[in-house]
Amino acid sequence: MSSPQDHNRRAWDARVRQNATFTRPARDEEFQNPLATVDPSGWLGASIAGRRLLCLASGGGRQSALYAAAGAQVTVVDISPEMLALDRQVAAERGLEVRTVEASMDELSMFAPASFDIVIQPVSTCYVPSVLDVYRQVARIVAPGGLYVSQHKQPASLQAAIEPSPRGYEITEPYYRVGPLPPAIGSPHREPGTLEFLHRWEELLGGLCRTGFAIEDVIEPLLADEQADAGSFAHRSRYVPPYIRIKARRTAGATATSKMWIPQ
Repeated sequence: MSSPQDHNRRAWDARVRQNATFTRPARDEEFQNPLATVDPSGWLGASIAGRRLLCLASGGGRQSALYAAAGAQVTVVDISPEMLALDRQVAAERGLEVRTVEASMDELSMFAPASFDIVIQPVSTCYVPSVLDVYRQVARIVAPGGLYVSQHKQPASLQAAIEPSPRGYEITEPYYRVGPLPPAIGSPHREPGTLEFLHRWEELLGGLCRTGFAIEDVIEPLLADEQADAGSFAHRSRYVPPYIRIKARRTAGATATSKMWIPQ
């Protein structure tokens, strides 16, 4: 039986061939101020020149290229060889140095402890069964005092219906669940063909704290539009925020603590 990682590797390879959302390289105008493009909140400071930066589960020719253009020493990890091919293509076209590693985000044993000063992870933890496994891997490879900036799908967004009923976007999936979510056909908040998993707030936030990180800031990217048509991405986002972005710092000498309850 195929693992979720194998399934999602094939799914993202196929999405690259389809030129689907999140598989399109950075645009020319985004390179005019690359750091501001990828860090609009200013969490990384005025400069990342020379910093050892890992783009985790973020292939596709956008994140890695923009961080490299901002001066970082960039490594990008992705499970999809097709996504990583886009990173190499964009780096070659723009004269950037980017190291690519094909691996799953929850298995990073190829990196030595404290290998990176910054780890950047766009929305991707929904594609693995355990977000805690990802956090533990990141905690090992980030230097003490280093930053881990991650973005996740909010649990309620994965629970809510795609289309509104007369009473709004109703919760149709249980919060405490085991295994992947059922397919969501036609959802602008899901990626067709992939296996996705719901991670609870206890895991997303508490898991960071328990694996040696201190949360410094949290942002919910504003993607709502009051004028949007019912059922659209922007309309649903008015009622069910899709993402959360977390700034966390690796604390010196921290160790993982108690385990969380896991639904059976």
